[in-house]
Amino acid sequence: MLAVIVPANNEEAVIGECLSSLSHAARWPALEGEAVLVIVVLDTCTDGTSDVARQAGALVTSVQVRNVGIARAEGAQLALSMGARWLAFTDADTVVAADWLHVQMSLDSDAVCGTVGVADWSAHGEAMRHHFHTTYTDADGHQHIHGANLGVSAQAYQRAGGFPPLASSEDVALVRALEAIGARIAWSAAPRVVTSARRVFRAPGGFGATLQRVGESHADAAGAMS
Repeated sequence: MLAVIVPANNEEAVIGECLSSLSHAARWPALEGEAVLVIVVLDTCTDGTSDVARQAGALVTSVQVRNVGIARAEGAQLALSMGARWLAFTDADTVVAADWLHVQMSLDSDAVCGTVGVADWSAHGEAMRHHFHTTYTDADGHQHIHGANLGVSAQAYQRAGGFPPLASSEDVALVRALEAIGARIAWSAAPRVVTSARRVFRAPGGFGATLQRVGESHADAAGAMS
């Protein structure tokens, strides 16, 4: 069995599209019918995220911590207890390609670090879109780490000690722990996901927060030159 873990904090508006894409990925023919378990970990949700997730057929569990590291770890532990051999991670505001899971598995590695694409830059403007596309490495051999596009074997995950209880950069910490135990990591652009560039982000050190910091630094630089 393969498992996909999706942490969620009040994601009613976007998680439906994420789960729909995961449903397609779970049925990709090359998986040859292997069971795929989708786990949504509700973290301090006060909206209808739970209802949307259950209607989409996901297994739902919950924590009250406002901590994405703990949420991911909770989902991973549940998946392991149910016999999952591979743990894939994405975010509630992310849409995965139909072959996403198959591509992760086909890379024959202990872990897979994928890249991200952004469909809508309207929240940030053309300058940010240009900066991203000129500085971001969307190719094999990149060194990006995204919780929205990450996979790891059950065995390697447990050997590395799992996700630490961090409110952000938990994905980076896990990958560094995997490197420390000598895990084979594929830094690949083949597993495709499209994520959000929204300004209202959840993790203080995540992708959305990084975009905001870059945007603010650009604005400061432009103001200094005016």
